[in-house]
Amino acid sequence: MQRLTDSELFSPLQWRRRVLFWSGAVLVGLAAVGFAQAADWAFGVFHGVVTEHRYWAFAITPVTFAVLAWLTQGALKPTRGSGIPQAIAALKVEDEGFRQSLLSLRVAIGKMALTLAALLGGASVGREGPTVHVGAGLLYSLGRRFGFDEPAAAGRFILAGSAAGLAAAFNTPLAGVVFAIEEMSGTFEHRMSGTLLTAVIVSGVVSLGILGNYAYFGHFDTGLPLGKAWWAVLATGIVCGLAGGLFARLILPSDTGLRGWVGRLRARQPVLFAAGCGLALVLLSQLTRTGLYGTGYAQAKEILEHHSATVQGFGVMKFLGNIASYWAGIPGGIFSPALAVGAGLGNNLTLILPGVDPSAVVLLAMAAYLSGVTQAPLTATVISMELTANQQMVLPIMATCLLARAASSLLSRKPVYRALADKLIEGYEQELARRTTENRSEENDLPGAPARPIVEDPATPLPPSHDHPHHDSHGHRSP
Repeated sequence: MQRLTDSELFSPLQWRRRVLFWSGAVLVGLAAVGFAQAADWAFGVFHGVVTEHRYWAFAITPVTFAVLAWLTQGALKPTRGSGIPQAIAALKVEDEGFRQSLLSLRVAIGKMALTLAALLGGASVGREGPTVHVGAGLLYSLGRRFGFDEPAAAGRFILAGSAAGLAAAFNTPLAGVVFAIEEMSGTFEHRMSGTLLTAVIVSGVVSLGILGNYAYFGHFDTGLPLGKAWWAVLATGIVCGLAGGLFARLILPSDTGLRGWVGRLRARQPVLFAAGCGLALVLLSQLTRTGLYGTGYAQAKEILEHHSATVQGFGVMKFLGNIASYWAGIPGGIFSPALAVGAGLGNNLTLILPGVDPSAVVLLAMAAYLSGVTQAPLTATVISMELTANQQMVLPIMATCLLARAASSLLSRKPVYRALADKLIEGYEQELARRTTENRSEENDLPGAPARPIVEDPATPLPPSHDHPHHDSHGHRSP
């Protein structure tokens, strides 16, 4: 009996952890489904208004951007942006204070509410990244609440919550697992495999039970036979990969060049700058019939079905609209809008690829652009297959995504989510060091520390103002 209770299969501690994972996965699934339906409703309200009164967007969108920038100046600052970099950063740094600042329940609830507000205001953002952030936050908070706050154990809750969030958001269970391996952790523990798969399955079953078995873009029975048609792989891989790398480069904070100027301007007048970004999005939208607002799901689906009313320049303008929304520093993801950009670029590439199934070209372009932005070719491949329930395009999509990643790396050397996560970590550590130096200077009557750099990642959390024990990246306390 002692051997049985000590074994992993019958261990009370392990069963307690499993029950927590399963319960948390159910919560993540429910949150993802509820968030998805609320997001559709929020954008539907905005779309209904601007369809009837096109120029109302000039009042609604800039004001929404400004209000969101103002609301996220303080404790809700970690709700800005995609949410995936926040989850990656929390996974990499085994610091309880840092993790709590990024993944608390307050941040998770704020992320959902403010992303819904962004969509209600017409922002060109997605809900998938925020769902990953919320999933990581829910499971992390649940683990801490029931005593699993040891750094390695908390990391497993973060990883499983992130994977479950993506799986439930897109109804793509395989993509959730691959995303956790390729994008979130970069490694895969054998002991973690069952836990991760279980969390994805449970959250997926919740989504399946509520919404039914569906493919995000519907079923597309298209193929790409060997021969001349494979020129589409080369064209979409290079063009969309370079475009994705350019987008990643433009949204990464920098101290120099255009990005440095944007960062300084945003830091000086964040609310006015956000309003200006909202105005830019509206002005760009006036050049299209369907607008550049929201996730771009409807336009991408229409382009895939090859009966779209979008203008030929939709891909380029959606690209610029996504930049404006991200630069504003408001909450919202880049997954769905990236797919819309890829669809638009694919629509353009069909003009130079006669004789190739247009839907196949568009699907390749969507996968290639997503791979170019994230530099995660496996995730882009699997998610593209599951979004369209298409198994015939596996090899062409995989080849295109690998080519796109290579092209993207010419413009952006580090994957965008990891680069943004590193910025979060760097900014947090710099602020801790600055405050430590200031405290020592005050105690010894020495000159204060230099001011923090003007340019920072807009989602970097600030450490608590009171002194607190700090843990290093290995979980050790430091004075």
